[in-house]
Amino acid sequence: MRKPFLGISMMAEPDFLAAILPLLQDGSIDVLEWSFDTFYHEEEPDWLANLLNFYSQKDRLLGHGVYYSLFDARWTDRQEKWLEKLKQEVQQRRYAHITEHFGFMNTENFHQGVPLPVSLHPKTLDIGKDRLLRLQEVVDIPVGIENLAFSFSIDDVKEQGVFLEKLTADINGFLILDLHNIYCQACNFGVDMEELIRLYPLEKVREVHLSGGSWQTNSYRKRQIRRDTHDDSIPEEILTVLPSVLSQCKNLEYVIIERLGHTIQTEKEKKDFFDDFVRVKTIVGALAWKDYDKTCWTKKNIRLTGKPLEDEALYQEQTKLTKLLFDNVESGAFKEQDFQFFKTENWDPEMIRTAQAIIKKWNPY
Repeated sequence: MRKPFLGISMMAEPDFLAAILPLLQDGSIDVLEWSFDTFYHEEEPDWLANLLNFYSQKDRLLGHGVYYSLFDARWTDRQEKWLEKLKQEVQQRRYAHITEHFGFMNTENFHQGVPLPVSLHPKTLDIGKDRLLRLQEVVDIPVGIENLAFSFSIDDVKEQGVFLEKLTADINGFLILDLHNIYCQACNFGVDMEELIRLYPLEKVREVHLSGGSWQTNSYRKRQIRRDTHDDSIPEEILTVLPSVLSQCKNLEYVIIERLGHTIQTEKEKKDFFDDFVRVKTIVGALAWKDYDKTCWTKKNIRLTGKPLEDEALYQEQTKLTKLLFDNVESGAFKEQDFQFFKTENWDPEMIRTAQAIIKKWNPY
């Protein structure tokens, strides 16, 4: 297994550039990941465009989508437009692969939202497969999916690895294993991180994400909830398991550190980010890597039949769920809902309240 390339998720803020400049200057950043769809309605500053183009020319640029919304049960113009813009993006720059998030965002202000989780159900899986096939159809590079940090129940947490494996099978796809997302689930549901990691098809992991986050707490809550907010240092618990995880991911190619650009402003924050990078670089460098003949990815022959798959009943449930969360309905009431595609009877009240806070913050209506 060859030593993976180490890089960062690129941000557009000048403070972020100032923080990573020493790492760029000494050649420590092997690869950049860029959330291309966050700039679909903005113009890239020259310095950012030049930097992305530089890494693209070296075949060291990764594309990370945010807003495709893989499990929306109704196909909309925005998804059609998203795919069209992706076509243009990969013609403009050479990406090594493209990835998206697990979940759905079916609100009008989707560009301000966060993906909500889905339970493993045959119809939900079929919707996700259809959307993923349509994504793969427009690009001739590998496509992968990132595991989600937020879940409503331990059942959904434990089945996410199986869900992702089934989801990516038809396109010869891969996984991003986000270890802070796993850490969030471990903290929020009282499960050991390594136990959860073993539930994922690690042979399909091509990329690992590392980041920090925050604790959400309110006076009426019984416990703190870990959130994947990308605004702090990487927890020690993640760095402790990192060597073992890397050694188990036999097809790993990239390790990416994430931090939001506006959260690196003070000298301490800059130092913490720099120290995280150096620590991860040391861990990666200390492992026994061997060169190997890289298996060439081959795009499967995709045969899309007819219009995009839709399911009105699933769409109505997704819309109803989002509205119930926004309206701050009492958590116990979710168990009384007659949902077919969401296993609300098993949902954790604290996670329901957390989702309500997230939805309210982003104000999707």
